[in-house]
Amino acid sequence: MLKILIAEDEEPIANLVKVNLTKAGYACVWAQNGMEAADYMMNESFDLVLLDIMLPGIDGYELLDYAKKLNFPVIFLTALGSTEHKVKGLRMGADDYLPKPFEIVELLARVEAVLRRYNKSQQVIEVHDIVINETSRSVRKGDEEIALTMKEFDLLLLFVRNRNIALYRDAIYESVWGGEYGEQSRTVDLHVQRLKKKLKWEDKIVAVYKVGYRLKV
Repeated sequence: MLKILIAEDEEPIANLVKVNLTKAGYACVWAQNGMEAADYMMNESFDLVLLDIMLPGIDGYELLDYAKKLNFPVIFLTALGSTEHKVKGLRMGADDYLPKPFEIVELLARVEAVLRRYNKSQQVIEVHDIVINETSRSVRKGDEEIALTMKEFDLLLLFVRNRNIALYRDAIYESVWGGEYGEQSRTVDLHVQRLKKKLKWEDKIVAVYKVGYRLKV
């Protein structure tokens, strides 16, 4: 299981991030201040560090330098959203920069992107009764291989990476198909129904009223 350090002094934000990353299959450790984050980095190994900049004790910029020396990938999560701060953070070596407030779906996508860049993404994922191999883009259910189209596979990965999270139809469309979601489009609904039928997951991918869909795990 991939391990992520969350350095964030605002408890509600830290809890929100931790809960959703845990649901997505990551092991999370929370540091409430800069000193605590530095201690964790010195004593434990992490696949990714999420850093707030305005931390008490030691700020995020100092921690970034420490994390990079240890070869930990870093994403800044901060209220400092100006272009100046983004450029500074990226030039100092941050792998990504996400201003607050942010959508959890976007955070998860950025986490996955950075982990893939470092070849740390989970290539084999087991959920319920299926095994997903990201490298071969194959899906097995017991001894049976499930034939999925490219979009169905991408849709499945989106659900698995955002397990237990209600996903809006427009967010699903933008993630899988790209572009803007049309109000009258039935593309998402049709693909979800086909995916549920192929996997026999009628009771696992559930509709969320006036929102979209959620994978129950």
